[in-house]
Amino acid sequence: MNTGIVKTQSYIRLLSYVKPYSLILIAGITAGIFTGGFFGASFFWIKGFVQPFERHQETMSSTAFKAEDNSKTPVLKYSDNNSFAGGVNKQLKSTASQVDSVLTLAQRCGIKMQDYDGKLTLLGLFLFVGSFVIIWFLKALTDFINSYCMQWVGTRVVMDMRNDIFNKLLDQSLTFYGTADVGQLISRCIEDTGQIQSAVSTSVADLTNCPFQILGCLGFIIFVSLTNNNFALLIIIAGGGAAIMIPIVFIGKRVRKVYFKAYQKVAEVMSNMHEVFSGILLVKAYHTEKYEQNKFHRTNSTYFRSLIKAMKPELFMSPFTEFFGVAAIGVFFIYSFFTNLLLSDIVTLIIPALLAYQPLKALSRVNSGIQKAMAAADRYFELIDMDTKIEERQDPVRMSDFKNEIKFEGVSFAYGKESKIILEDISFSLCKGKMVAVIGETGSGKTTIANLMARFYDVSSGRITLDGIDIRDYKISDVRDLIGIVTQNTILFNDTIANNISYGNPNASKEEIIEAARKANAHDFIVGGNHEKGYDTVVGEKGFKLSGGEKQRIAIARAILKNPPILILDEATSALDTVTERLVQEALIKLMINRTVFAIAHRLSTIKSADTILVLEKGRIVEVGTHDQLLAKPDGRYKYFYDMQFLKNN
Repeated sequence: MNTGIVKTQSYIRLLSYVKPYSLILIAGITAGIFTGGFFGASFFWIKGFVQPFERHQETMSSTAFKAEDNSKTPVLKYSDNNSFAGGVNKQLKSTASQVDSVLTLAQRCGIKMQDYDGKLTLLGLFLFVGSFVIIWFLKALTDFINSYCMQWVGTRVVMDMRNDIFNKLLDQSLTFYGTADVGQLISRCIEDTGQIQSAVSTSVADLTNCPFQILGCLGFIIFVSLTNNNFALLIIIAGGGAAIMIPIVFIGKRVRKVYFKAYQKVAEVMSNMHEVFSGILLVKAYHTEKYEQNKFHRTNSTYFRSLIKAMKPELFMSPFTEFFGVAAIGVFFIYSFFTNLLLSDIVTLIIPALLAYQPLKALSRVNSGIQKAMAAADRYFELIDMDTKIEERQDPVRMSDFKNEIKFEGVSFAYGKESKIILEDISFSLCKGKMVAVIGETGSGKTTIANLMARFYDVSSGRITLDGIDIRDYKISDVRDLIGIVTQNTILFNDTIANNISYGNPNASKEEIIEAARKANAHDFIVGGNHEKGYDTVVGEKGFKLSGGEKQRIAIARAILKNPPILILDEATSALDTVTERLVQEALIKLMINRTVFAIAHRLSTIKSADTILVLEKGRIVEVGTHDQLLAKPDGRYKYFYDMQFLKNN
């Protein structure tokens, strides 16, 4: 697929996440429009503050002129000559209506706004100031609503995106997790979506707010320019804006490319940290702290360099905008000096120009912020588009109970089309209530058979049937509900002992949890004093606070509590001492009554009672029989394994 098309689609797909919250988004945009409106309207009050004082000064100037001419009455004249008074009058004539409309309205309401000299009264001053404060209060209120709505939408969108990516990752097959880097996955789930949240919350908030504030300033400047027939500042602003926008667009494209690479580097940093912390026991045992520190420092340094490289064009935008803003104001002051522009008009025009600087500066950062987010979005959608999950047919067969048998018919398996064959032509039956055990050297395919039975993978050829129906035709969740698994590498979550036992069965009562622990010979060590909080003890990361045997017994209790019709025991007793192993074996024998068990074991003593024993070698079944039948074969592989263990134990 074309990279450009993918990046364009990222915008569209992000909008699909925003769509459910369009009403809140519209409310935020509307608030942004009102913010700009109140912002622009406030400048008319600034003109109003200046105008009466200037009228008063003009009256005083006219009085002075008339006094020199022995005139009896001061007169306010709007002349068009080039004298100081004439220049003042010309400017006042064009803009006085702004204030007069307010004064007229006040006078109609019986409020005296001016005295006889044209100066604001104290009441008029308070009304003017009060109305100005109200306008800015409304501006602040709508600004808050705009920011709140955008922050809410941004945070909610990222919550939805993290939910989707988490759900998507959980749906991936074990093949995916066999090659995936967990640190990279965490980075994409947290860091990348965090960048998207920043863009939606901050950049989009600025995008829906700042333009209207700038338009408010620009609108007032246009109004004054039209009123005074003076477009100098407008032309200067237009030229400066064009000079700013061209590099903003150019730099924005570069920002997206550079940050895409930077996010890859931060993922490597997180991956390194996750790997070291997960294997901290090995690091301590081999005293490789210094080696891991140096390795992390190199990775972190590479990320630092990539981040600085990404930041440079982004950080360039703020001083670049500031320089052109100051330069434009400087040009306007030079123009004002040579054209004898009145101070009142300079103030009236410069204030909105200065106030437009902050939203203009924020707007200059919007493009780079959005491009950073799109770089993260590209990585996010690359991951979410991966699909390695086990395919389920559209109309799967439903299954509520296991009735007869599990059957492997000529099953072969490889992890990929060009990968090595792990299992080849495996055929056997496992009838309900029976136990099938499998032994073999490491890598012979024992665990793979168990994984195929639970449909963690699909067979490459042949088929597996449950009660005569291909396992691929069933609903996956129905198959998994029928199976309980205890693995050699015990998996516990950083939660209480009780919650680890009831995992998969959250509605279990405390009595049921305790009973399952008793059957697994776990109750005594849980309440024996080594763990002060008993069943409420938090086991730590991966059960760090528990011994290997304790972790294994909790895992067995978890399987007992689920009480499934099919049990898969993958070296289930390998971590137990001799006494505990015997007690757990007794519990498992009771549990296996009227249940179907597939057991993988190195300790042959644990599978002597199996109805059928399969001996695997290099992915093929080389021997089948009971313990006694296989032991009777003098040159058999089972007897070889048995003698090895017997001689070793004696």
